[in-house]
Amino acid sequence: MVENASGTFDIGGELTVHRLGFGAMRITGENIIGEPDDVANAKKVLHEAIAHGIDLIDTADSYGPAVSERLIGEALAPYPDNLVVATKGGLLRNTDGDWKPNGDPDYLRNAILGSLDRLRVDTIDVYQLHRPDPHVPFEESVHALAEMKDEGLIRHVGLSNVSVEKLDEARDIVDIATVQNRYNVADREFEAVLDACEGSDIGFI
Repeated sequence: MVENASGTFDIGGELTVHRLGFGAMRITGENIIGEPDDVANAKKVLHEAIAHGIDLIDTADSYGPAVSERLIGEALAPYPDNLVVATKGGLLRNTDGDWKPNGDPDYLRNAILGSLDRLRVDTIDVYQLHRPDPHVPFEESVHALAEMKDEGLIRHVGLSNVSVEKLDEARDIVDIATVQNRYNVADREFEAVLDACEGSDIGFI
């Protein structure tokens, strides 16, 4: 069980989760494309995560694409009251293995509707912009998420793969609950972002 070892954090000041969550990127096929070789086993993994006290699952519409979200919905919906499912949008995946940002507001709206359907929910607990799109003004992408939060489609807005400057820009538009950037023992490129999140009580995934 993860009960006490990892401690807890309140996402957006209200969604209490253990600091050890489950990243669902690898329940897809090889190279994060298509169905897993054993769909039943992938769903079993999700059930086992919940059984061991995991209360935060992180995924994205680009994982598969769409496969990870769909398997989560099929395996776990209706979700336990304490389970937070966070997903991301704004990054396209193709069969060549490319990851292509798309921050167009109309695309993001369509992406969120797809995520709602696959996850089998009316509101997404945490929805993160997967990556800023260099071809779309960042504020337009964030405004789109803010509008969908106002409509009740998103409970909390997050960001991924952002700098401190982008985080500050987004916070001028909407409350940011989480940031998900690459960070590990060997890679401290985004330590300044981690520090900014810690200083503002923003969850860092």
